[in-house]
Amino acid sequence: MAAVVVPVQRPIRPTEEPPDPAAAQVYREVQQSEAFQEIRRSYRSFVFPATAVFLGWYLLYVIAQAVAPDLMRTQVAGPLSVAWTLGLLQFVSTFVITWLYSRNARIKRDRAALGLRWDTQDQLR
Repeated sequence: MAAVVVPVQRPIRPTEEPPDPAAAQVYREVQQSEAFQEIRRSYRSFVFPATAVFLGWYLLYVIAQAVAPDLMRTQVAGPLSVAWTLGLLQFVSTFVITWLYSRNARIKRDRAALGLRWDTQDQLR
């Protein structure tokens, strides 16, 4: 039985145009603008504290599970223990943080980012 050799085909890549130096300069100016820096500051002022709070809350749950297993076994209501309650609250906190992030982005950053985008597009025409 003879082996069949199948040639390897390379994926077809569209021809790429060299980057336009004028467009690159526009994007550098936008990145250095005060409006862009304010959008980044607003983003960071929400995301870093929210991440720290969530990680702290998660680690508290894990550490409590390891350090105080008797406390975590304590029944709260019926078969629901402290561990189950805190575990379910992890899901609730995830949804709350997601909602807060969405609200924060809509109120503080989306309009400014859209304005900056339109200004950039006008400069590139």
